[in-house]
Amino acid sequence: MRIELEKRPQVSKLFGFISPLLALVLTLVAGSIMFALLGKDPVGALNAFFVEPLLEVWSLHELAIKAAPLILIAVGLSVCYRSNNWNIGAEGQFTIGAIAGSILPIVFYDWHSPLVLPLMLLMGAIGGALFAAIPALLKAHFNTNEILTSLMLVYIAQLFLDWLIRGAWRDPKGFNFPVSRDFAPEAVLPAIWEESGRAHWAFIFAILAAILVWFMMRYTLKGFEVVVLGQSERAGRFAGFSSRRMIWFSFLLSGALAGLAGISEVSGSIGHLQPAISPGYGFTAIIVAFLGRLNPLGITASGLVLALTYLGGEAAQLSIGVSDKVTRVFQGLLLFFVLSCDTLIFYRIRIVWSRVQTVTGKVAQ
Repeated sequence: MRIELEKRPQVSKLFGFISPLLALVLTLVAGSIMFALLGKDPVGALNAFFVEPLLEVWSLHELAIKAAPLILIAVGLSVCYRSNNWNIGAEGQFTIGAIAGSILPIVFYDWHSPLVLPLMLLMGAIGGALFAAIPALLKAHFNTNEILTSLMLVYIAQLFLDWLIRGAWRDPKGFNFPVSRDFAPEAVLPAIWEESGRAHWAFIFAILAAILVWFMMRYTLKGFEVVVLGQSERAGRFAGFSSRRMIWFSFLLSGALAGLAGISEVSGSIGHLQPAISPGYGFTAIIVAFLGRLNPLGITASGLVLALTYLGGEAAQLSIGVSDKVTRVFQGLLLFFVLSCDTLIFYRIRIVWSRVQTVTGKVAQ
């Protein structure tokens, strides 16, 4: 007996639409079981995770802060994935973007100008794009697996950041703590509405990026090229599209948005560089991209949902006393159910009873 996946002749549009909602419901059910096994009240735990963070204005600002990098990164990843280029290294591109954008406020800290912040954002985007160009180059010219190369580069970026902060970029007045000097006011991303909370302009960048990429995918030739090459490289070649140029385009775009997210996070939320600048935004953005059906507008909604798991996880640690690892479990469950529901939409499970030839020549069922 063996189990096979058989492609369905027709795909249900209804189930394709409700698949993310079904995955979310299944995640909540599995999460309730998990909380019950931990000895916690499932209703109270889910309330702490998904309801309490939405009851205060300041927590809505915190939700926007955590959603901004997820949306920015996931929008870029959606272009990669729809073009069949698997960038798994957004976490590293996020880190390098933060480093590149921090050169001005750390190395040239005496320079005070209105140009500092725009140049920081530009340098962050360029840094992320250049780091994403490494797996793009290896795939386009050496046919290297981009999943492995982009993933391994994440650890290089993180170790490079740690080396900088503990070495050349350590704050000389920081009492030997591994942090850089604080950014000057000119280098800090301003708040959107400072009177009610600290949400900053990174959230506006994320919304603009989602709208612009949605417009590109829906109304431009480049968006059509992404879709065609992603569905069939052979058909794309007949249409005159270059898969090699698409590798470069998708990786550079996703790297630039990840880099912009990195420097925006450091400038707007942290105010200096430190060894840990991300709770895993680059990896969580993969879940955001697929939960949003690789559609930039859907990604905006799913980014807010995943940001809520981060915020709710922090609240649940205080209110019901669970570990921060519960947040990762929730995100992992969500990705599992999203992929499972999508798989069952396109394929059906078939059990095959194979006939096995015995040694004596008899046939056994």
